[in-house]
Amino acid sequence: MEKKAHTFKELLISGKNKRILYISKTYEGKAHDYGLLKEEFPPEQSWFKNLKVHLDLGFQGFSDLYSCKKLCIPIKKQKATKSDKNELTEEQKEHNKFLSQERVFVEHSIGGMKRYRILSNRNRLKNKKTINKVIGVCAALWNYTIDA
Repeated sequence: MEKKAHTFKELLISGKNKRILYISKTYEGKAHDYGLLKEEFPPEQSWFKNLKVHLDLGFQGFSDLYSCKKLCIPIKKQKATKSDKNELTEEQKEHNKFLSQERVFVEHSIGGMKRYRILSNRNRLKNKKTINKVIGVCAALWNYTIDA
């Protein structure tokens, strides 16, 4: 009988300089990014009031609960009906392309942490405290390589 691997997820906040600014605690199982954000940063407080926030499509509805200086989120295709096409206009595609060029720094941060193969290989650790420490050490090492 094959054992299922544990899946863990965490929320990561990165700056434009690829430095990791925040990593949430580890959540076990499948979890949506926006749900993690609401749990880690309750909407009642003004966490992002003075910040320019770049998000991906997994955070639809962010502007309904949070206030920020400027929100940069891509334009989502509408659900297609039989008679309508759901294609984006050229302007919308250019807007999304520009935003993805801004958000790529976060992806580089995540990739930088995964250089430490303990995060990218199959993880058999079951203790969440140990996993949180490992992720924290990998983030610290990544920030150290950026600063060096």
